[in-house]
Amino acid sequence: MSDEIVLPLIDLGPYLNPQAPGDQEKVIAEVREACGKYGFFQVKGHGVPLEAQKNLIQALGNFFSLPKEEKVKLSFLNNPGRKGYEASGMSIRVGDKLPDSKEAFYIGREEPVLVPPGFHCPNVWPDMPEEKFHGPVWEYYQETTKLGKTIWEILLQGLGHPVSLMDRFTTRPIVQMKMIRYPPYNATVPGQYGVGPHTDFGGVTVLLQQPGKEGLEVWHEGKQEWLPVPSVEDVYVINCGDMIMNWSGGVYTSAKHRVINRINSERLSCATFWHGDVDATNPLNPDDPSKDTIGHLLVKRFGSQFSLPKEKFVAAA
Repeated sequence: MSDEIVLPLIDLGPYLNPQAPGDQEKVIAEVREACGKYGFFQVKGHGVPLEAQKNLIQALGNFFSLPKEEKVKLSFLNNPGRKGYEASGMSIRVGDKLPDSKEAFYIGREEPVLVPPGFHCPNVWPDMPEEKFHGPVWEYYQETTKLGKTIWEILLQGLGHPVSLMDRFTTRPIVQMKMIRYPPYNATVPGQYGVGPHTDFGGVTVLLQQPGKEGLEVWHEGKQEWLPVPSVEDVYVINCGDMIMNWSGGVYTSAKHRVINRINSERLSCATFWHGDVDATNPLNPDDPSKDTIGHLLVKRFGSQFSLPKEKFVAAA
């Protein structure tokens, strides 16, 4: 169909390795337009080695194929920082008729000790050979942490701010990674989503999809329909969360999205969420009437897993 809408595919190569005057500015303008119009875009030339992506997908397969009793020993419900394993059926949003079918495993910055209320704490790791999980997962986490920071830099410049503004909210940023397995379609309940419709709450999301296994759909407000997002090797999907939309004064959009695995085989994906410092407020607008910190926003979305001191809530009210 001639009116079919496809999310923009942006080459980050000219930004990361500019060859001519204006190369970086062109990428910045493309990202600004995509985030304003869709809240989502695809990227190539991102700098994450293909081998690291393949090794990550293999590591996910290794972990999720473990017996359920081994995985639940690492439940994120037993961890103060929401790190560890989430079983299928544990996530449901207001308005959803059924819980998500996905299962997931969460990691973040590797911290030596727990720092209350839990945003920074040690990761939990399955008892598996280094090369089967921890090694490739940690390498991949570092690569996408770097990519997420690059996207932030581009977004800030798209709003007319210098890259140095990042110093105000990225001294010890919260960067979470969520590794996901969607069961085959025939293993789900009729009407059940892999992940139900939602917006991301925070900053930049860097998503890797298992190549050739579609399922992600983005809501397009203009057409009032769901846009399927292709799963292409070495192409990432990037999106803005609610926090970026609010910080930007609505210049950037946070779009609703969902996942439906329509094939009768499992589907793997991995999302790295790059937020910022726990105590950071809007660095783009000091006069923003909302004084919510990134920590407050996390608590509002995942309140059952985090708790902030009462005085901090009072200060932000």
